[in-house]
Amino acid sequence: MAQSKKDKETLEKLKEVGKEIYRQISSGESPAYELPVRTLNNIYFDKKSFTIKLGDKTSQRQFLNVAHTRKFMQTMLVASEIKKIINEEATVSIRDLYYALKHTIEGTQENTFEDQSESDPIIEDIEASMNLLREELHLAASSKGVIVGNMKIKDGKDTIDLTKMGSGGWGVPSNVEPDKIEIKDLDAEFVLFIEKDAVWKRFNEDKFWQQNKCILITGRGQPSRAERRLVQRINKEYKLPVYALMDADPWGMYIYSVIKQGSISLSYSEEKLATPDTKYIGLTVRDVETFKIPKEVTIKLNKLDEKRLNEMKGYDWFKKKEWQEEFRLMKEKAVKLELEALSKKGIRFITETYLPQKIKSNDFLP
Repeated sequence: MAQSKKDKETLEKLKEVGKEIYRQISSGESPAYELPVRTLNNIYFDKKSFTIKLGDKTSQRQFLNVAHTRKFMQTMLVASEIKKIINEEATVSIRDLYYALKHTIEGTQENTFEDQSESDPIIEDIEASMNLLREELHLAASSKGVIVGNMKIKDGKDTIDLTKMGSGGWGVPSNVEPDKIEIKDLDAEFVLFIEKDAVWKRFNEDKFWQQNKCILITGRGQPSRAERRLVQRINKEYKLPVYALMDADPWGMYIYSVIKQGSISLSYSEEKLATPDTKYIGLTVRDVETFKIPKEVTIKLNKLDEKRLNEMKGYDWFKKKEWQEEFRLMKEKAVKLELEALSKKGIRFITETYLPQKIKSNDFLP
């Protein structure tokens, strides 16, 4: 099979790294690899793209600096192994990569890697320095999301109809890059990103996607990169709005923010993962009165919730007055709600009344 254009570009970047290290050694210089600084003081919220980004500060990892030597060696090992994997047109897990590279250095009692906690950050360093997703490096991250709706997916030689996935939906693969997954025949008006698997199953069972012409997806809690990347692709390629349906608590609202503008830990790749067009459709504390939700199904905020809420109030991306008012109300009422609380109003209240009314009235948080 001929290598894809993306693979050729990635290999070229890896070769350039090798050539530069070789040039430094040949010139008698101390071999060094330049990396972006991935600390909080080099991360910012870009108000133009509405995503969390990495700043332009860099540092050098030098072989002849004793404090850097081990990590320099590990970086070169990981980069070399990635090149080999791409050349073999294979995809491996980050766990596979760790075991493939772990060995005792000849003539010593020193291992190249003691634990996967050493190799994982090196992968992130290479992603950040080369402006690539790990999926483009042929490394598979975990994926747990499922999706359903009126569209087809071409996965290799297989064409998959997402209207015929039954109650379980189609499992989102770890790599959803365009050279692996092609989106076809999409007929929908919006994407509904649901926090919880149990709630997603209710929407799927009620055929909400069919009656309301939408795509239903869940990351089963905190979504993985694959679900976020796939939603971003649908948004960009088909210009579909994205609505997030989360618990009315600091954790659900933070998950929404990760879908919308990204996470601090992945700031180096958020332009390829975040979907700034995402709107928050619910659940909110305001909904208790609007939809006359019985007070007995609310949950009292605990100290950890309050701490998280106070942190979120200070984030640039939550500074809009609508969010500040929601946070104020949550703190004042000292309550939070789970999506399942809407079942108190009837099993299908969430699919037949709550969400349709929210969409019709454009009742979103920005």
